[in-house]
Amino acid sequence: MSAVRTNAAAAMIGVSPSTLRSWERRFGWPQPKRSEGGHRQFDLQEIEALRTAFEETQNVSSAISIARERGTGPASPTRLRSALNRFDENEADRIIEESLAVRSVERTVEEVLLPAIESLDDGTQPPPPEYNVAWRWATGWLAAQMRVAPPAFRPESVLIFDASRAPDIDSLHAQALELGLRRAGLRTLTVTLDLDPNRITRAMLAIEPRAVVLTGTRASLDALGRLVYAARRAGGDVRVYDYRGALGATGASTVPRLPAQPLAARDELSDDLQRPHVGPEIRRISEARAG
Repeated sequence: MSAVRTNAAAAMIGVSPSTLRSWERRFGWPQPKRSEGGHRQFDLQEIEALRTAFEETQNVSSAISIARERGTGPASPTRLRSALNRFDENEADRIIEESLAVRSVERTVEEVLLPAIESLDDGTQPPPPEYNVAWRWATGWLAAQMRVAPPAFRPESVLIFDASRAPDIDSLHAQALELGLRRAGLRTLTVTLDLDPNRITRAMLAIEPRAVVLTGTRASLDALGRLVYAARRAGGDVRVYDYRGALGATGASTVPRLPAQPLAARDELSDDLQRPHVGPEIRRISEARAG
């Protein structure tokens, strides 16, 4: 069992050593053991549980009650947020590994990783350093998972046009969708919308996509329209989808919208690609401006 002394335990929670000792006297928890030299030794798991609960409640009695009841608890967005808020990437890695013991990769991304990163974005510009560091950590983790994804085994391919920028949360959602599609056996390629539409042919010929997914909100409707036109010219009858509001709320486009969460979006897209392509022809996206 790992243990830390009073100063270290107090620093982990963000209080003074005297405050931690007063909690021990008043509430009887956390209850340290004594070393041979008589020094307090706090159980590390109890301190981590108390730190997480205190961050959630900012009330010591409530935090102690919660921490006593649940211990360290399962891997959760709150625990991951706490680790990333302290720039502790090693602890973040451990929490993700705990989640992977009870969740799939896809559910770990959707239920733990993405909510934790989103909760660090306070809406200020530029975003706080905690969010920036967490975004880079998440991008690295997602990239590592994509490298070890199994080879594609389905005939359909998907091309994702990502109009987000670092450190947009939409960029993480695009990466999460790509990971999910790859793990579902679909060959998937993501390109940014900085790509010259005249050079899209190379990407189209490389994977011959059955579907194009538009995501991110930093491209104009005209730019999206030109890219989709180029994709259709190079690849023929290609299905086009909007993920997370790339086309905005114009109400004029017939481009279907995928669900906003990556797992549901993957499932809907994957299922749709197995059906015959029926229904009205998708209008050119540039016409959405008229709506």
